[in-house]
Amino acid sequence: MTTNVLILGGRGRIGSQVAADLLAHTAAAITITGRNDSARRIPDLGPRVKFQTLELTDQAALTAAIRALRTVGTDTTKNVVVHCAGPFHYRDASVLKACIDAGVNYVDVSDHPSFTRKAIALRSVAEAAGVTAIVNTGIFPGISNSMVRQGVEQLDAADRIHLSYVVAGSGGAGITVMRTTFLGLQRPFQAWFNGQWQTVKPYSDRETVEFPAPYGRTGVYWFDMPETFTLPNAFPVKTVITKFGTVPDFYNYLTWSVARWWHPRLLQTRVVIEFLSQVSHFMTDVTDRFSGIGVAIRSEVTGQKHGRPTRHVATMVHPNTAIAAGYGTGSVTQLLLSGTLTKPGVWAIEEALPTNLFEQTMQERGVTIAQRLVPD
Repeated sequence: MTTNVLILGGRGRIGSQVAADLLAHTAAAITITGRNDSARRIPDLGPRVKFQTLELTDQAALTAAIRALRTVGTDTTKNVVVHCAGPFHYRDASVLKACIDAGVNYVDVSDHPSFTRKAIALRSVAEAAGVTAIVNTGIFPGISNSMVRQGVEQLDAADRIHLSYVVAGSGGAGITVMRTTFLGLQRPFQAWFNGQWQTVKPYSDRETVEFPAPYGRTGVYWFDMPETFTLPNAFPVKTVITKFGTVPDFYNYLTWSVARWWHPRLLQTRVVIEFLSQVSHFMTDVTDRFSGIGVAIRSEVTGQKHGRPTRHVATMVHPNTAIAAGYGTGSVTQLLLSGTLTKPGVWAIEEALPTNLFEQTMQERGVTIAQRLVPD
């Protein structure tokens, strides 16, 4: 049986890492797309990977590319479209809708709440079509959310989730990540805190968190992420905190100053976002050689275990953020291709991926997630 994967935005840093992961862990034939033939070339990934020019705004071409997955292979229900064409702040759910209409499973690396809400709104339609669609599957959100699920399942009852992320320099993920960071500063957002929704300012309330080596004590700030609302929807907790930081630390202060002092209308202008992104990308090109491009995640779930207050703390470190994101998305796609994971509807990753399968696929990729229970 031949299985097929269409990776939208597959020439980007994260999309190409998803392709590399699938080559290592599946036998699927892979098509990667880009807007034009003059886009940056990716390394030769071998005969199982081909390139297709595709502009996502061309709905007819997009629909044809997705429907073409049903004309090859012997089990079309196990073919998958992987959406890596960010930033997702600007995306609608047209790709997902086309997948549902074609009866093709769907995975994405989306990282913005507005897009996630658009996708989840199609849950009943996808379920009726028998399509499994899983969103937020990269590194954060993605692997991070599954680490939270690990913690919730280790406790008898969970009350509070605190997720912290730190990325070194660019994270090896290209300019799209820079755009995502500055787009996340555009406006205050709603966070689930003490059993109610409260307004939070982006990149506010600095907190020093202890990450594993080589990061140690690092500053993190409130950041608008999909897990801010998907986690309280998945688990009956009273508080969800999502905070993000970078190293070197002066990048945090630069980002904080933009969030604090720049007029909101400037941050809602594409030309300003592009200017900030290009400058930041230039700076990280210089500092990456000193800081590295890695990522660390710390998940802390607080609740009860055997009648006692207990915290579950999980940490994960990887030297390349883009590769780690490829692991997260590639592992979910692998499970869909094999038929091991099937859940019709549209789901955030923590709702769809059982912990045993998460741990199995991470072990296959050599990813270590350190866990401990800490009585309070």
